[in-house]
Order: sequence, then structure tokens, then C-alpha cells
Amino acid sequence: MTSTERLRDRPGFVRFWTAETVSAFGSGITALAIQVLVVEQLAAGATGVGLVNAARWLPYLLLGIIVGVLVDRARRRPVLVGTDLLRGLLLIMIPVLALTGLLDLVALVIIMIGFGTLSIINDAASQSILPRLVPPALITRANARLDSSGAVAQTTGPAVAGGLVSLLTAPIAILIDAATFLASAVLTWFVRVEEPPPARLSLRGVGREAMEGLRWAYGHRTLAPLALTTHGWFICNAVGGAVLPAYALTTLGLDPFGFGVLIALCGIGALLGSLVATRLGERFGVGPVVIGCRIVDAVAWATFALAAAGWAGLIVFGVGQLLFGLGLGASNANEMGYRQTVTPDRLQGRVNASLRSLNRAMVVIGAPLGGILGDALGFRPILWAVAVGFLIVAVAMLFTPARTARISHGDPADDPQ
Repeated sequence: MTSTERLRDRPGFVRFWTAETVSAFGSGITALAIQVLVVEQLAAGATGVGLVNAARWLPYLLLGIIVGVLVDRARRRPVLVGTDLLRGLLLIMIPVLALTGLLDLVALVIIMIGFGTLSIINDAASQSILPRLVPPALITRANARLDSSGAVAQTTGPAVAGGLVSLLTAPIAILIDAATFLASAVLTWFVRVEEPPPARLSLRGVGREAMEGLRWAYGHRTLAPLALTTHGWFICNAVGGAVLPAYALTTLGLDPFGFGVLIALCGIGALLGSLVATRLGERFGVGPVVIGCRIVDAVAWATFALAAAGWAGLIVFGVGQLLFGLGLGASNANEMGYRQTVTPDRLQGRVNASLRSLNRAMVVIGAPLGGILGDALGFRPILWAVAVGFLIVAVAMLFTPARTARISHGDPADDPQ
């Protein structure tokens, strides 16, 4: 690869990036719409938000490792197309049930479990196909490009969702997300990528191959501590994420549109972070960038806890969203790029799905816990606890080899373990 090669010279990546951007925009709408649906229309409070969030990620806990093995045995593009189609059809059920008066918290939890099952398959294939679309020297830049478009979607999606929810109700807003998944499936169909012939899909040897992926990931000198501290990050974020919607809509007195606008600031921060992610990683290394971003995350959640009703408090809340997005945008591309670069292609599905699944397992634990504690103890104390948790995660990483992680442009298989 020449030093002048650009992502735009990779047509397979460009089409893949376009498809991911379309579905990310719709997901930005649904993320807010479902929270409003639970808090206002179903009147289920923070506990309800926690249960729905946990249901969304429960399949990652139950099926993640198996899915990773099967994705490594399959061509990844057809997997992406099929799961996008099915996710779109599943989301259509929410407005249908709402219009017929049959939507309740139980039905929404069941739909989210199905949606999460399809998402874990799609996520494993998506993360694992990227190294086949771009070379190692472009992998961080490719992840940053995906993060940038995702940040734009996160910026516009919640704001649009707030307006749509106010005008058309939350279930109808979710219908738009369903359409974006269908569009993403069509766009992904036209992605051109060289993939080896698929192995015979069966469950034979799944346990052995799954353990191979886990042993490789958690035996790696730098990837293992990076993964473990990221698990801690996810449990803190899950606890806070269950509390934040109810805190904003009740304690701070925001309406859905105002909440969407402030959430959009997180997307702006993520866009800014993703734009400098590659440069930061090249200059300082993956480890220092991730540690610094996690400290920023702790400051952001402390800022949420300081917010109050009124314009001054809302400005404080907005600053927290901007900071949190900045940390996300700068860290994610570096962390993902490092994982994809050091992992051999034959293990991509297993390693990506396993680590992602265990991250989401933290959500399954943290989201209900956060919702229950928030309703029982109050929202603000939980937000302060979350801020302390993020700081602990950052400090813990300082004492591991992960602080030295840096992306190499050599053969992934040569990375020391």
C-alpha cells in the first residue's frame, strides 16, 4: 500500500460506510424514542428503562461466543444483509402493536430481545468484515470515519427523534428506523469484498473454537487488560444510562424535544473526537488516548450530576453531553482499530463477538441495577457513583500493559502476546 492511498479509493469500504451511516441515523432516532416511550407512554420509570436496555443486550450474554464462531465460518456480507432486513421488520412491530393497543413493557422487552439477537450477529459480521475492506495502515482511519458518520447520526437523530416524538408519538418515530435498516440491507448488498468460501455451518466444534478465541483475546498481553477495563466502562455506562432519561425528563423537567437536542450535543462531541482520533492515536498511542478519554468520561458524568432545572442547569447538562461524546469519539476508533489489527483474520469473528458480548453482558447487569437503585435512592447519587466508577476504570488501566498499546502496521499475527 502506498502512503497516498485513501479510503475513498476503496469502493467496498465506501459502500459499507454508506450503509452503516444510514442505519446509524435511524438508530439515533430509536434510542431516544424508546426511552421516551418507556418513561412517558408506558410510565415504567428508570426501572423500565433498565429492563428494556438489559433486554436489548441480553442475547450478547447468552449467544455472543457462539455467534462469533459461526460468523468466522460464514461469508460476512450476506449475514449483514439478512440481519438488517430482519431488524427492520422486527421494529415495524412496535408501531403496529402501539396502534392496536397491545404494546406494553413485556411486549417491548420481547421485541428488544429479538432485536438484540439479530444485532449481535450483525455486529460480529460488521466488525469482522472491515479488515477485509481496508489494509492495517488504514484501519484506524476507517474506524474513525465510521465513528464520524455515527456521530453525525447521533447528533441529528435524537434531535429529529425529539421533534417526531412530540409531533407523531414515539412508535411512529421508531418506524423511520425500521426503514433505515431496510435501506442499509439494500446498500450492503452492493458492497464488493473478497471472502473465502464459507465453511459448513454446524454446531460441531463450536465450544472448542469459541474457547480458542477467548484464550487468544484474554491471553494477549495488552488486549486482555484493555478488554477487562472496557468491561468496567460498560457497567458504569449501563448504570448511568438507565438513570439519565428519567433524570432529564423528570428532575430537569425536559420535554422529549429538549432532551433530544441536548443528547445531540453528545453526537457533536463524538464527531469532534473522531476527527482527531487517528492523529491522537498516532502521536500518543492507543493506551494513553483511551485512558485520557475515560478520565474525560468521569468528568462528563460528574457534570450531569451537577445539573439542575432551569437554563443554567441545562447548559451544564449540555456541556456534559459534549464532553462524553468527545471521549467516545476519540477512544472508540483507537480501541477498535487496535483490536482488529492485532487479531488474525481467522479469529476476527470470535474475538470481536466475544469481547463485544461480554461488554454487553455488563449492560445486562448494570442497566436493571441502575434503574432499581435510581428509583430507590434518587437519580443524582447514582450519577455521582457512575462518575467515580469511570475514574476508577481509567486509573486501573494505568497499572496494566494496556497503557503501552499502539497500532502496528505489520502482520497482526506477529503481535506479541
